[in-house]
Amino acid sequence: MPRYSGQWTMTQQMQARAAGTWTGLITNSLYAWGSNSLGQLGQNSVINLSSPVQVGTLNTWSDIARGEQQTLATTTDGKLYAWGSNSLGQLGQGDVVSQSSPVQVGALTNWNTVTASTESSYAIKTDGTLWAFGADYNGRLGLNTNGIHCSSPVQVGSLTTWSKVSAGWYDCAAIKTDGTLWVWGRNDAGQLGLNSRLTVSSPTQVGALTNWSEVVSGRVFRLAVKTDNTLWAWGENYFSGGQLGLGDVIYRSSPVQVGALTNWAKPACSREASFCVKTDNTLWSWGNGASGATGHGDQIDKSSPVQVGSLTNWSQPSGIQYGAFCRKTDGTLWSWGRDDDGGLGHNNETNLDSPVQVGSLTNWGTIVSQNQSSGGFLAILEGRTGV
Repeated sequence: MPRYSGQWTMTQQMQARAAGTWTGLITNSLYAWGSNSLGQLGQNSVINLSSPVQVGTLNTWSDIARGEQQTLATTTDGKLYAWGSNSLGQLGQGDVVSQSSPVQVGALTNWNTVTASTESSYAIKTDGTLWAFGADYNGRLGLNTNGIHCSSPVQVGSLTTWSKVSAGWYDCAAIKTDGTLWVWGRNDAGQLGLNSRLTVSSPTQVGALTNWSEVVSGRVFRLAVKTDNTLWAWGENYFSGGQLGLGDVIYRSSPVQVGALTNWAKPACSREASFCVKTDNTLWSWGNGASGATGHGDQIDKSSPVQVGSLTNWSQPSGIQYGAFCRKTDGTLWSWGRDDDGGLGHNNETNLDSPVQVGSLTNWGTIVSQNQSSGGFLAILEGRTGV
């Protein structure tokens, strides 16, 4: 079953039919828009799209991920699909042939969550194993190698306790079911959080804590939330905005708490800015404000968290290269920042310095973008249709 709200259960479907209110179908359809020069939007073309267009006809999508040039997605029946550039095997097809529409990776039906970076891809199966494929520069696949690319999924170690995974530009982080945090790959800005700048080619634990809950990756920095709802940041911080939110532009090579609050919930990163929804559903952002990327109605850098407007109905943020999207609790989708190739979804290429609603739909579910290039955007449409 999908891991996100908005999906009706079979019991709910039966109740709706019995009440005479059911006139449509459950939908977990996938929509994409923005840059498409490498077929990364899955439309069987390389034509850019400035507003959401459905990817194929499947309505069983569950999880999605965007790399710089590739897209990964899983379905509710556990299949894994990939499309876009495949120059170093990042589609996991056993070759280097690019695809402009979704192609299944192997025949297995036990894939669960996915993430992707620059020419590298990662996936966790339902059995808790972690798999990687694509480029292996700087040991970013976590296979204790460097430069040995893999065009098919290869298991990272033998553990069955992986829970969440998030890829940066040239590195990766993952949380295990025991709440420990692990990292590997390039570390030139201290983005691995290991109190050094040494590259690591296999998963290495960050400290000894067992209360990590969420981790997200910017270009070469990270945000993480603990189970006590504290927010932590580390890595690159040299842009005048201070994307770590620590009130300065000093790099950190180990996790540092952002303020003292204990109500942070859902973090996200763009290339040089950060976003987080709190437990009260307020939205906060900080970092490089160029092109309106932080959504504050200006282009001023912020080195500490600042609330975006005054609304208390924000739900899930997702960063793009110079901006962001955020879903609200009412299922609407909003975007702001630099609008390369129609990536904001408003049927134009106009930059926005504050949130503007994408269309009029109220059943947006899982949303995902990528912070490595202007690229494109994908979202799963969930809930009822035709009711």
